[in-house]
Amino acid sequence: MNTRHFWLRSTVFALTPFVLFPFAGATQQSDNPAPKVAQSAPPSPDTQSAAKTNTPLQLTLQDALARAKKNSTEFQAATTEAAIAAEDRKQARDALLPTATYNNQVLYTQGNGAGSVRYIANNAVHEYISQGNIHEAIDLAGVANYRRAAAAAAMARERAEIASRGLVVTVVQDYFRVAAAQSKLEISQRGASEGEDFFKLTQALEKGGEVAHSDVIRAELQMQDRRRQLQEAQLELLNTKLDLAVLLFPDFNQSFEVGEDLHASVPLPTIEEVQQEGARDNPDLRAALAGVAEAGHGVEDARAGYFPSLSLDYFYGIDASHFATNSVIDNQKIHNLGSSASATLNIPIWNWGTTQSRVKQAELRRAQAQRELSLAQRKLLAEMRSLYAEAETALNELAGLERSAELASEGLRLATLRYKGGETTVLEVVDAQNSFAQANTSYQDGAVRYRVALANLETLTGALTTP
Repeated sequence: MNTRHFWLRSTVFALTPFVLFPFAGATQQSDNPAPKVAQSAPPSPDTQSAAKTNTPLQLTLQDALARAKKNSTEFQAATTEAAIAAEDRKQARDALLPTATYNNQVLYTQGNGAGSVRYIANNAVHEYISQGNIHEAIDLAGVANYRRAAAAAAMARERAEIASRGLVVTVVQDYFRVAAAQSKLEISQRGASEGEDFFKLTQALEKGGEVAHSDVIRAELQMQDRRRQLQEAQLELLNTKLDLAVLLFPDFNQSFEVGEDLHASVPLPTIEEVQQEGARDNPDLRAALAGVAEAGHGVEDARAGYFPSLSLDYFYGIDASHFATNSVIDNQKIHNLGSSASATLNIPIWNWGTTQSRVKQAELRRAQAQRELSLAQRKLLAEMRSLYAEAETALNELAGLERSAELASEGLRLATLRYKGGETTVLEVVDAQNSFAQANTSYQDGAVRYRVALANLETLTGALTTP
């Protein structure tokens, strides 16, 4: 064994053990306390539990989606609109059914001095009315209004579904961005540690007269670059967690970790499955169909103005000069309780063309709704092909990115060994380190791209693919 190889073994032994944070400046926190964030709500029970045990909350993707739906203002607004539309449908339905009211009225009229009244429209000086009334209106406009309200409620439900699927895409993207940022931080920690070890190695070789001082300078520059990359990775992880925390927690909790494996194998459905599910479960298409139905019932509602309407009323109670069930007139007992019924048929004759104008407005709205339906159908076909091609491309590239990361890791190991043996230059090691960092970053970003592409497909099919 020559002197250089013995000296290299001793040097490598002295450089161990391996540390994740080889320098204090990258992890040292400021002495100034962080400003307190105003909380809009008291801490949730799971947040309090995690705080007591000092362990971060473990979040699965399904947990994140459930929390986001509870705390998303836009999604809750869409569900509120759907609930309001459902109540409108209920009110339109109830308007078709008979109603019951109880009317009470007292009329005091000036007498004429002869036991009668001065105003011929009144029945007596004192008149008491206390009657129950059952009323029913038979009108084609009411039926059309109910159908239109039902279609509007269906469209509001589909819009809530659209908001739900859009929220899924946002949560999936932010969730796996956190997972990717965690992996990038681990790679940056490894790179920073290897950069410092390589810098120490070049210093030791320079002392032994085996490398030039330029190698030490190049290694130190590389070490400083790796430190900056570590700080950027820490910042990226912080920002991605903040973005996700805003969506999930009402009390802005940052003490959590994502539990899903970013690189878990998730199959891509076939294009035939996507087309079938998209044609059946696409909320945009269903909302457009409901819009056409609503506009069609609007035309029926407007045309109902050409037809007669019938009102039926049944009254039971008293309408007498005494507020009593019985009265005595000329020493004769008279029962005041009684019933009456009325039917009114309203026949439209002339309203200066208002009904015709309303029909024209409704027909214009129906034509526009039909055009929007046609557009939604074309957009669905285009989005199916585009989003599927995006997911398929991301999946195909992911295998190559994974292989590139493995090759870059092996290349860095071999380059370092060759440099220690004096068989290569410092530039090759630096290039291998750069390739390693770039390949792993691309691999993490490619995995996120594939997961987001699957979530975008979910907006068409409604089936979220999870490992």
